[in-house]
Amino acid sequence: MNFIQTRGCDENSPKSVTFSEAILSPIASFGGLYVPEELPELGESFLTKHLSSSYKELAFDMLEHFDIDIERGVIKDALDLYDKFDDPKNPVPVVKVKENLYISELYHGPTRAFKDMALQPFGIVLSSIAQKRGENYLILAATSGDTGPAALETFKNRANVQVACLYPEGGTSDVQRLQMVTEDAKNLKVIGINGVFDDAQNALKRLLASVEFKKALKEKNILLSAANSVNFGRIIFQIIYHIHSYLELVRQSAITMGEKVYLNVPSGNFGNALGAYYAWKMGLPVEKIIISSNENNVLTKLIKTGKYDLRDSHVVNTTSPAMDILKSSNVERILYDMFGYKRTKELMQSLEESSFYELTSEELAYLQKSFDADFCNGDEGKKYIKETFYKNSYLMDPHTATCMKSYETCSRDGIKTIAYSTAEWTKFSPVIANALTGEIDGEDLKALVSISKEANLKIPDMIKELFTKEIVQNTVIEKEDIEKEILKFL
Repeated sequence: MNFIQTRGCDENSPKSVTFSEAILSPIASFGGLYVPEELPELGESFLTKHLSSSYKELAFDMLEHFDIDIERGVIKDALDLYDKFDDPKNPVPVVKVKENLYISELYHGPTRAFKDMALQPFGIVLSSIAQKRGENYLILAATSGDTGPAALETFKNRANVQVACLYPEGGTSDVQRLQMVTEDAKNLKVIGINGVFDDAQNALKRLLASVEFKKALKEKNILLSAANSVNFGRIIFQIIYHIHSYLELVRQSAITMGEKVYLNVPSGNFGNALGAYYAWKMGLPVEKIIISSNENNVLTKLIKTGKYDLRDSHVVNTTSPAMDILKSSNVERILYDMFGYKRTKELMQSLEESSFYELTSEELAYLQKSFDADFCNGDEGKKYIKETFYKNSYLMDPHTATCMKSYETCSRDGIKTIAYSTAEWTKFSPVIANALTGEIDGEDLKALVSISKEANLKIPDMIKELFTKEIVQNTVIEKEDIEKEILKFL
């Protein structure tokens, strides 16, 4: 399978590239992204075939259908990393919470967040390609809290790879920050910036497109790639768990094969939702994809009104910080799939130049055939955390809690909903402790102990150990100094 470009092709670029080329150089012509030339059709026969399959067997077969130019042995080694999750036989448990609501738990990997599902195998794939080609790569990562720890975990000490990870100082939870700043592998650099996630992501995109930066790297015999979901190497692994979650409902006799479900996705950069959309396009029976947001509700406004409006907007710090994003990169891939490259280029240029674009009424109606949306503020989210724990004996993090409101407002009775839990409770303990007991001092360790006692849950060792680890990554800079700091690291 080849990959093409969301904004069309400039005169210096090939019309299509291989999977390897797309993940090694993820930014396409005119600042666009790479997408599959066509999606494989799976259908009910594929789903039925995998009713008794393991997660790894399902993943391997789906990747085979994409026909990517990665050796089968490398794919197998990459998928074997799921054996290190809490339950190797079922790395993504799907749990019934209410009559028609099921939670797909994506956080059972080494950093306790859903980014492990894609970044664990992605690290092996990219490093293997680099070694095979005899090339050295700088991997850029911009994080609102979860991509960073997962990227650092998968790439640490891997051959032919160095990582520079950007995070907003004060814009992550303490646990997320500690997971990054205690990483001591010599091929990793963690950089805090005085700004918000969008500043980090904008810097990443600018550097990926910068001729001068690439020239400076070339002098050091280094090429450039990225670990964010602008890279399709992330997205391809995020399609799999939507298919798995549907099959889990069939296995649990919650639905019959072919019955449609809602997929309810807490969304920041839209990669998780894009994976759901691609799974649907490939044959998964889906009624609609529900996008759940926090107070930074640009996606809700887009889906409800057709307007992507960042004029006079600024990022609001919320209780669900991994979703504190205004520019959701993967919306571009949806625009391309629905409206083609010419319209996508026009809309994205308008967003970049005017901080605004608006869909036509026909385009909005088409978008709404696939998506619905709502947003949940922090107080509402804490109310859902408390109610769901005490009424349904289920403890969720504040990102998952945003799905509870959209479940109530966007789902029709009788249709099952799969909502996605993107982080374990340990990642955002002060918010959850406040929701359950009212305590407000905001210290992560104290909150972890409090929740552990209240909910009778063990604090995982990998979380507990963070508070005694040495902080070795203590760089915090202004966003204007990012390029200089990265070159200094190299």
